[in-house]
Amino acid sequence: MEATVANFRKSMHAQKNNHMVLYLPGVTSREKAKSMIGKGVVWKSPAGKEIKGKISQVHGNKGAVRAIFEKGMPGQAVGGRVLVS
Repeated sequence: MEATVANFRKSMHAQKNNHMVLYLPGVTSREKAKSMIGKGVVWKSPAGKEIKGKISQVHGNKGAVRAIFEKGMPGQAVGGRVLVS
């Protein structure tokens, strides 16, 4: 399944570069999103490198989830796709 990267996880004064908010297709409620916690995610760069992560929590009430990656993600990942396994 492919998910869309919405944005970095941010606060008022800081941005966490290895935390991303993801939207999953067909997941529109908090209950459905809870079933995705613990699944692995992989982002592939245009150069072919992979950054792996894991879905950690639900973000909001409309089905978005938070994923924590091994390394900081580049800005070009926003709006892109990640593979969820």
